[in-house]
Amino acid sequence: MRLGFIGAGKMATAIARGAVSAGLCTPVELTGSARSSETRDRFETETGGGTATSDNDAVFIHSEIVFLCVKPADARAVLRTHAATIPRCPFIVSVAAGVPLADLQAAAGAHTAVVRAMPNTPCLVGKGATAYARGATVTDAQAAEVERVFAAVGDVHAVPENLIDAVNGLSGSGPAYVYLVIEALADGGVLMGLPRKLAASLAAQTVLGAAETVRQTGRHPAVLREAVASPGGTTMAALETLERSGARAAFMGAVRSATERAREIGR
Repeated sequence: MRLGFIGAGKMATAIARGAVSAGLCTPVELTGSARSSETRDRFETETGGGTATSDNDAVFIHSEIVFLCVKPADARAVLRTHAATIPRCPFIVSVAAGVPLADLQAAAGAHTAVVRAMPNTPCLVGKGATAYARGATVTDAQAAEVERVFAAVGDVHAVPENLIDAVNGLSGSGPAYVYLVIEALADGGVLMGLPRKLAASLAAQTVLGAAETVRQTGRHPAVLREAVASPGGTTMAALETLERSGARAAFMGAVRSATERAREIGR
């Protein structure tokens, strides 16, 4: 499987590296483009021998699937600029937040299969969460290829396009919310006298362990929370403080704000 990346930054490199690790391709079957020589050098090094170039046309020419990993504001322009070359690789997967399939399809051409995907940064460590929506011309075989690639860097879900912006608000931007939680928990530990390094380690492992418990048990988070919070205990006192401070509403509002911003970008 020859994979190409327009924009060879961290997300592109993570996807490429995952595909190689999963045996979906070899490093020599990877081609990425970037304006910065530093980014190109990093792509070649971290993929174990992928080819990096400043020529976007070369990516379309040498690839079976091209991942569009550019800023949302640049996505349409990149496709229009290279419209003559795109037919050489008529399968494009966009990870540009907020850019709708209709716009991508119009810029790429009617005969190009287009997928809109929303991965998140934990793909960098093989623990990503990705959702994708198929364009009208995408075949089942092509959708399966997309799933295989993203499954190499984490979980993957097929969704209708009208849910992609909400995915962006939840899991796309979500790592930043969790990093804030880890930082705040660690700061609380330091406030109560813990050494900074120990507090940070305990906070990160606590979040990791809690998330893995949800995944492995399949139980609702509320049920698991109740199991920790014994009547009149320390956890109930802490939860009362969080609820009184509006923590639940704040996180729900964060997802809403990020979702609405993604929709604004699309317009």
